[in-house]
Amino acid sequence: MPQHIGIVGASAEGAALCYRTICVEGADFLGTHAHPQVSMHTHSLADYMRCVYCGDWRGVGELMLSSAEKLAKIGADFLICPDNTFHQALPFIESRSPLRWLHIAEVVAAEAVGRGFRRLGLIGTRWLVESEVYPDRLSARALEYVRPNRDEREEINRIIMDELVCGIFKPEAVQYHQRVIRRMKDEGCDAVILGCTETPLLMNDSNSPLPTLDSTRLLARAALRRAVGR
Repeated sequence: MPQHIGIVGASAEGAALCYRTICVEGADFLGTHAHPQVSMHTHSLADYMRCVYCGDWRGVGELMLSSAEKLAKIGADFLICPDNTFHQALPFIESRSPLRWLHIAEVVAAEAVGRGFRRLGLIGTRWLVESEVYPDRLSARALEYVRPNRDEREEINRIIMDELVCGIFKPEAVQYHQRVIRRMKDEGCDAVILGCTETPLLMNDSNSPLPTLDSTRLLARAALRRAVGR
């Protein structure tokens, strides 16, 4: 039997994309309409953001741990969190977690190596791009990276928090991301990490100046492979 996937959700849009990918693409492994068991627990995003806005990553971790414990009790075998930013909190709670986690940045870094990329742009919330969540894992695989500059970080963060997490997708947001990614391309990047779980709903290979690494779907696919033992 496939393993039971536990999703520790954050924003509705990102968690829904991850869940939908697992359910739809499960058929590739298990047959028509089939997918592993999937359970999700989500605290209110507002509860998380109260911690994030004051830099309380331990508080973020405690919320994630609370979800992990609930998912373990209903039979999940391992955990994923379709929120790049919240991975900053994993070091505070991993040793106390009842289940093991697939790390989103590890999954993306492995995909980048597998596809032969060498220098990656990083798009995400300002908390994510200012953290070491991705740099640590990219550097460990000898991958270079380029972060958005200060102004770009603030505008992308505004787009994510005021628009994308609310299901608002504007042409102007696409155009802004295209400008940032084009600058990264000019700086020698050969791909861009969509390091916000909602960004793949806005940007993809068809409208990005660089090939995209879709963190949300890559995490979902890695969870599927683990669940079916591949």
